Amino acid sequence: MNKHHLLLLAVIFGLVMYSCDENGAVMSLEEKTLFSLNYGNFEDELNLFSLANPGPIKTCIEMRDGFFYIANGESKKVMEFNSYGDLISIFYNDETNPVPSFATTEDAQQDMAGTRKAISYPLNSVGEIAVDSRKYLYVVDKLPVERQEQDTKNRTLLSQVVLRFDSGGNFMDYIGQQGPGGVPFPHVRDIYTTDENELVVVCQTNDGMMAYWFNDTGYLMYTVPFSVSQLPNPLQEQTEFEMFVSLEKIVPSYTEKKLFVKVDYYTTTMDTASNVQSGIDYTATLLFPLDVETGVYGQPLTIPPYEENVSDGLTRLVYPLSYEFLGTTDSGWLFFMVADDGGYTVQMIQEDEQKVLVRHLDVDHNENLYYDFVLSPTGIISALFVKEDKVTISWWRTDTLVDALIQG
Repeated sequence: MNKHHLLLLAVIFGLVMYSCDENGAVMSLEEKTLFSLNYGNFEDELNLFSLANPGPIKTCIEMRDGFFYIANGESKKVMEFNSYGDLISIFYNDETNPVPSFATTEDAQQDMAGTRKAISYPLNSVGEIAVDSRKYLYVVDKLPVERQEQDTKNRTLLSQVVLRFDSGGNFMDYIGQQGPGGVPFPHVRDIYTTDENELVVVCQTNDGMMAYWFNDTGYLMYTVPFSVSQLPNPLQEQTEFEMFVSLEKIVPSYTEKKLFVKVDYYTTTMDTASNVQSGIDYTATLLFPLDVETGVYGQPLTIPPYEENVSDGLTRLVYPLSYEFLGTTDSGWLFFMVADDGGYTVQMIQEDEQKVLVRHLDVDHNENLYYDFVLSPTGIISALFVKEDKVTISWWRTDTLVDALIQG
């Protein structure tokens, strides 16, 4: 084992661990399946008939205060459900969807009882969604070709905007790079809202990422560029070998003007016999907090890797793997997830006290054709599972686990 590996392991195991039961096994969390949806074109169904076709799947989930929002890009609509699976509202393109059965001819915005809303809007190519505490809905959408722009300096197509709807379902405006009505974004990777109902848009660029931070009225507060070549690499001095840096994800703090920047590091390996580079090994993951007001990075947090055990005859090998960054909570916990043979391992880290809690989500991968996970501000993990005959919506109450640890 290289010296830099030994040093990294020492840092990792310096954290206070709260992960296993008395027998050393990772305990599982209970999954609760809340409701299911059928495939089809009606208002409470999902169009996922093109899963076998090449290209990205444009269906994702968001959960806020017990309400579930599902963007079905394949049918150009966004649906809101309660935790029992009752349809509350639908935003739909009437050229690709039938008029909802509960919408009246006199008023297609609201049903006769006033309990459900049907909002017709010319959605084009639905992407990520987010919801703030006011129940404002944010939808990433692609502009028609004639309204897209070219950034010739950065060789980037500017084609996406964030649509904003108020709590009554009324379209307010679209947000671009400068705010309402601004220049379209490059490819949007993720959007988030904060406890102050601010919007954060993270875009992919040719050399890294760009984060746009807007206030609660939609006006731009901060633009933060991230170039891979300029990311901090405090590990390079620990090894004589060349290191490679990968910018994996950027997630805003829910309560502070801070961005968490997840960076994965890889080290070249050398064949001792020929002294020739033989490969690249995953080395470590660091999470850097960046103050968006000052542009200064804070002390990085070392994220313990997931250890995959592989047996080859009598030999047992352990391979470290990087967790995916799932998100942050209002209580300051950082959530990470990785797929394993029996489902998913979830690692929860408390930033300030550096406590680590590891739990398992038991999921049968053979049953699922596609999935999407989301973390709520309170710490509930929700998932959309696409199966052969239906779509199921589940959650895991990790919020009660975190609350018990905080109170204890």
